[in-house]
Amino acid sequence: MPDVVGYRAKIGVILPSTNTVVEHDLNQVRPPGVTFHSGRFFVEAPDLSTDEAFLHFLDLIRDTIPLAVRAIMTCEPDYILMGMSAETFWGGKEGNAAFEARVREISGDLGITSGADACNAALERLGVSRIACITPYQPVGDEQVHGYFTESGLDVKRVSGLKCKTATSIADVPREVLLEELKRLDGDDIDAIVQCGTNLSMVSVADEAEQILGKPVLAINAICLWHALRALKIEDQFTGHGMMLREF
Repeated sequence: MPDVVGYRAKIGVILPSTNTVVEHDLNQVRPPGVTFHSGRFFVEAPDLSTDEAFLHFLDLIRDTIPLAVRAIMTCEPDYILMGMSAETFWGGKEGNAAFEARVREISGDLGITSGADACNAALERLGVSRIACITPYQPVGDEQVHGYFTESGLDVKRVSGLKCKTATSIADVPREVLLEELKRLDGDDIDAIVQCGTNLSMVSVADEAEQILGKPVLAINAICLWHALRALKIEDQFTGHGMMLREF
């Protein structure tokens, strides 16, 4: 029998222990009969203030992500959504595929949405090729974002990294700063703007920016939800959370 509250789908959400935005964003949109169940992986070193610190952060979480996936499987989810994006861009398309394969090995081959794959799928659905990206990362992370999208056949014109000091402080970036950065990134050479970094609170900002700029602004949490729902054959549409959830 189906779960009485998650009767359409139970989605296991794997996210860092430092993240305060993903669950909020998902629950703002939650379709009836769909439930989200968080598995948090421990972040021992939240410092992201340098390239070296950023790499150390990633090295450590690679040991704790599998523990969160294993724990979430006890609620018998139907699908996995990765609520952290940096690791999914690492190593280009091959790196993302390897990451997804590791998760599937633990989950018993459940479907999975990763941030990198979801953004690429949305851009393909929109039929655009020239993009700019905004991230909370240091340059070492921005290079991986640029490399992933370039390898995917996209023309990456600009990447703006906000260089947030810690994994937790990503959520402190004010709305007005994000909106101004999106305006600065825009130009006639850009078809769409992509936001990476799931602890950056961008969903409503991106929705507003789409109206101002007249082009898609893909907030990664909204795009991951869109990707997961459509993979589950759930076609509900929502206003106020960006073009993909409203129109596709």
